[in-house]
Amino acid sequence: MSYTVLTVCTGNICRSPTAEALLRSALDSSVKLASAGTHALVGYTVPPPMAGLLEADGVSMNGFAARQLTPEIISEADLVLASTTSHRAWVVDRAPAAVRRTLTLRELGRLVSTLPLGALDAAALPDDATRLRELVRLALLERPKHAGRAHDDDVVDPYGRSDQTYRASYDQILDALTSVMAALRA
Repeated sequence: MSYTVLTVCTGNICRSPTAEALLRSALDSSVKLASAGTHALVGYTVPPPMAGLLEADGVSMNGFAARQLTPEIISEADLVLASTTSHRAWVVDRAPAAVRRTLTLRELGRLVSTLPLGALDAAALPDDATRLRELVRLALLERPKHAGRAHDDDVVDPYGRSDQTYRASYDQILDALTSVMAALRA
């Protein structure tokens, strides 16, 4: 059974394609990956500073082109991972039914990191789609425990900024995904 993950940012040229590419490089083919932007720079590629960070980790962005997010694209996703809480709100505003399957990337990483050891028996599940579906279900059960607390769940937007900001953005994405992948491989 497949599972579709959609990553979202503003222009669909930095944060969301980076998350998409890193997930694609780490997950098996049972997980379908896509990305789009709330105000996409349609047809643009990933800027050199972000592409360079990906390439240094062995991930290519060849053939990538930004696309605009639509309610139809949202409806096709089993999981929507937004770069910021504003992106999450944008998604839910356009597709209210997506509210229970839309998180920020850093929120998912934070919630997964609070799961008790052994909460997900990854070895008992047949593929990454099944493991990810169960991991998200478990993470969402953690959400009420964090209600009312302040969390910085946004990934900084590096577009047009310094190389250090690109690095900070990349590291925030990588940190969130590291928690998710560690739980999937436990």
